Amino acid sequence: MNDETIRLVTIGRIIRRRGRLLLFLAVVGALVGYGASLLFPPRYTTSASVLLPGAWEERELLTQAQIASSSVVVDRAAATLGWTGVGGGELRDRVSAGAADGNIIKISGTADTPERAQRLSDQVARQFVAFAARIGGDDTDPEAAERPEALRQLVVRTSRRITELADAADPGRTVESVQTRTELAKLRTTLQEAMKKLDEADPAAGKADMVVMGPAARPDGEAPPTRTQLVVGGALLFFLLAVIGHLTAARMSRRPRTEPEIAAALGSALLGTVDVPGELPAHRTEDGGRRARIRRLLGVDVRWDTPSPQTSGDEAGRRIRYRRVCARLRDRLPAPRRLLVVVPDGDEIAHRAAGQLVTEAENDPLLRVVGVSVDRPTVPDRAHESGALVVLSAGRWTTGELTGIAEACADARHEVVGIVLAGAVRARPTRPAGRPRDAAAPALAVGDHTAGGSR
Repeated sequence: MNDETIRLVTIGRIIRRRGRLLLFLAVVGALVGYGASLLFPPRYTTSASVLLPGAWEERELLTQAQIASSSVVVDRAAATLGWTGVGGGELRDRVSAGAADGNIIKISGTADTPERAQRLSDQVARQFVAFAARIGGDDTDPEAAERPEALRQLVVRTSRRITELADAADPGRTVESVQTRTELAKLRTTLQEAMKKLDEADPAAGKADMVVMGPAARPDGEAPPTRTQLVVGGALLFFLLAVIGHLTAARMSRRPRTEPEIAAALGSALLGTVDVPGELPAHRTEDGGRRARIRRLLGVDVRWDTPSPQTSGDEAGRRIRYRRVCARLRDRLPAPRRLLVVVPDGDEIAHRAAGQLVTEAENDPLLRVVGVSVDRPTVPDRAHESGALVVLSAGRWTTGELTGIAEACADARHEVVGIVLAGAVRARPTRPAGRPRDAAAPALAVGDHTAGGSR
């Protein structure tokens, strides 16, 4: 299985086992997004387009876009609009301009109502066109704007008169007439070339006046982020943060999960791994109080970082594992074999495994089960026991908690002779043919014995 599959399985396990907590955090995130939408009033944005006829280079279009959103143009628009309490400085943050394809400058305006957004965009577009015409010299002198056209008309009339004079001259009968016609043709050519250069030198000849391409469209929806987007974004953000927090906590967890790590924390050898049929407990029955009820309500009392129980074999196969552990204890201990079975409080799987181990041992060795608190572990003093056997489930306790159990055993003069790991498995749903109906009876007896021994 690759790393990606492992991540997907882990995320799926988080969603399954922390579903109520994730849903609660998503609702909290949605409420936070809704509160943020109340702090930021709705905004509406629309755009007006200004066409720049003629040939324009890209840098020239960018310059015109900067002019359109400059303080001079926006201040003129603010003065024309005359909105109470809204000046040019505030409008500059609401106006933007950019160059689009086809020599078009798009001027966008944002306001708190659709009507104001439309008026703002239209007014800035008009002020931009007026300002561009002014700096181009189009409206400084109306007579100066008419002079190039009058000069063109004069050149046309002069060229026509030269043609008439050339036709009226003696068509090539004398040398003087030929020279006259030649000089008139040169004069007409010179006038045409001069007029061509005048057209090229006139900036208004190649680029016509800017044109506002109609009024801006009235916006029919809010500009992002809308209230719905803030609510959905807040829910998704809190949901993702919760999942990432679970993954980070699992990566930074100091709970030993492998057999060598657990053996090193307790300072003893692993004697075997046993199976306990049944799911992990939903919560500890001895918990009480408001905090415990809240944890159960949100589902945080269910461990999510442990894999789902695998399907186990039959009852006979599981009992063989317990008998092998008892056989290893007999090989390690001298007679009489008496052991103190230490189980952490709250580890129900380990308690059930300890009870089954007592049943399978059949008083050889003689086992006495005691529960210890991992917060302040206390083990009964040594009497006739030959040592202590620690039974626990993997991945539940930290290294410090396991070390505390080992130190408590040492303080009570108990040598930890071995460790037994208990794991939850799913029993087969069907009962094999020929199996005795009371085959599961020892498990019930174990539960009663465990309850009595752990007290």
